[in-house]
Formats: sequence, structure tokens, C-alpha cells
Amino acid sequence: MTVPRHTLLNAAYDHVRAAILDGSLTPGSRVTVRPLTERLGLSPTPIKTALAALEREGFLIAVPHRGYFVPEAGTDDLLELYELREAVDGLAARRTAVASDHDQIATQLRQLLAEQRAAIEANNLNRYGELDLEFHRLIWEGSGSRRLIPIAENLIAQVRLGNRLSARAPGRLSVAVDEHEAILEAIGKGDPRAAERHIRRHVREAGQALRRYLELQEPQGKPRQQ
Repeated sequence: MTVPRHTLLNAAYDHVRAAILDGSLTPGSRVTVRPLTERLGLSPTPIKTALAALEREGFLIAVPHRGYFVPEAGTDDLLELYELREAVDGLAARRTAVASDHDQIATQLRQLLAEQRAAIEANNLNRYGELDLEFHRLIWEGSGSRRLIPIAENLIAQVRLGNRLSARAPGRLSVAVDEHEAILEAIGKGDPRAAERHIRRHVREAGQALRRYLELQEPQGKPRQQ
């Protein structure tokens, strides 16, 4: 039985993308075709196509005559991604607030918020990060826009490292859950302007918390990575 070409492509794409996101492929790592063909048991063609797709989406950088590398995102790169997220999440929240089931979505968001508070109490940053992603994903899905979801997923994947770092900023998590509460209240009331305003502020503040955290980690006098 012949396996469809798109299935092979998806297998290669999913494997490399997951390795980047879980840290198996660290920033600066070179990604080459031959080891992947041996590991996945695939021919070079779907792997090359998958790597090219990941490069277009920003998960890899193509260096002429050297191949693909996992990008080393600097502060400015991450802040740019947060700026894009602010616009996308703002649109999603505005649309979700006027959806016919906005009150039901708000109820689900409130449950996630309760779980987030419990994760903070237990000092479980990994669990909090998962719940934060679920919170935002529910809003993306509630928007009813099939084009918005893959864009948002792509952005959140690229700033996942930034999310983990911004959560380490002193006092950030307690503020973040209060911002989440304001977002879900606006959605529950069916107020699109307030929902957009609150979620844009939330994403913007997360980006600024990341910037402050990274600045504290830099040695005195060392220029910021661009």
C-alpha cells in the first residue's frame, strides 16, 4: 500500500516542529535532511518540503550553502511576535464577544481561570503555561474564523519560549490572571470593545514583562540581541 505523499510530508513537518517547540532542537541547531530520513524512515523529498514549509513559517532559518537552522530569537524578535499576537488576539476577542454562545465560552474560560489560580498556588509554571494556551485557544476558536486560528497557533508557537520567560517576571502571574478575568467578563457580557481592549492590554503587558525580565538577565553594558 502506498502512503499518500501529503501524509509523509505531515509526518516530517510535525516531527521537526515538535522537536523545536519542546527544545529537543535547541536555538542555533542545524537541521539536516539525512539524519531525519534515517530517524523517520522517509525519503528526502517530504523532509525537504517540510523544512521549507517550516522556514516560511519562521520556525527555521535557511542559510545559503549551509542548510536550515533553528532561529535564535532576540528580544526584538520576541517583542515583534507579541505585537502581532496583540492584533490577532484583539480581533479574536472582539468576534468571540458577539458570538451566539459567548456566555458559554465565558463559563469555560472561568473554569480555566480557576485552574490557573490553582497552578499558581502550586507554583506549577508548566501547568500554568498549558492552561494559558487553552484560555487563548478557546477565544481563537470562539471567533468563528477558520483563517485566524492557524495564524494564532503559529504565533503562539513561536513565542512559547517568551511565554515561559515572561511568567518568571516577579508578580506577573497574579496580574495575568486578573487580566484574564477582565477578558472573560467582557466576553460574558457580550461587550466586543471591552473584550478587545482587555486582551490587547494583556498581551502587551506580557510582552513588556518579557522585555523587563530579559533586560535583568543581561550583563551590564552588553548590547541587546537584535
